[in-house]
Amino acid sequence: MALYRRPSQAKLIFAPAGSSPHGQAEQFTKSTLSRRDLHPTTPTPQFNSWFSQAQASSIPQPEACTLSTAELPSGRVSSRIVYLKELDAAGGFVVYSNFGTSRKAADLATNPHAALVFFWAPLQRQVRVEGVASRYSPGESQEYFDTRVRGSRIGAWASRQSQVLEPDGAVDGDDGRAQLEGWVADAEKTFEGREDIPVPDFWGGLRIVPTRVEFWQGRSCRLHDRFVYVREEGRDGEDDKWTLERLSP
Repeated sequence: MALYRRPSQAKLIFAPAGSSPHGQAEQFTKSTLSRRDLHPTTPTPQFNSWFSQAQASSIPQPEACTLSTAELPSGRVSSRIVYLKELDAAGGFVVYSNFGTSRKAADLATNPHAALVFFWAPLQRQVRVEGVASRYSPGESQEYFDTRVRGSRIGAWASRQSQVLEPDGAVDGDDGRAQLEGWVADAEKTFEGREDIPVPDFWGGLRIVPTRVEFWQGRSCRLHDRFVYVREEGRDGEDDKWTLERLSP
């Protein structure tokens, strides 16, 4: 009896393996992870160490991560790729975005819980962060906002993130881009000749204080090494009382 069955024609993708249409997926053999490799009491220095190693490995955009939020009461989950911009000494993970019109803003208004996932494929590692999110103050957000190129600061003012863009029938072939470019032109006019652009009140930092952080190291045969730090129940998110346990893959 054949060990491999040809996939049904109804399946457009079946067991892909890299660039091959189907086959055996790559084995994870680059490293291992044990309790003695981890910081004994808190995940913050451990994440900082792994992130530094990802940077040193020349991984493109190691700060890229998936941010997931969920709307209540529907429970609908939405995810998107964002950039981690700060990790503070108290363990807060900070990303920046529009919080006026975006889907994440609508989700967080009903449910402050959020999750981040970092995946560093060349190191065969991922980190999963779960926690509670809160907005940065305008002053805190301004500090990062000032580091952005001027065009990105103008763009933050111009974009109504996630709002439907209406095509301009007077512009041949326009699919809605002209409306966005009009908003950008308006913002450019408002701040013409200025470099001291203030952070918009609807834009800024989102700080996620973790309650659970998992470090995952790929191993062969999918028998991965997984360790999770869990903040002790009842803690307010500002201290560092954690348990550390190995999880089954």
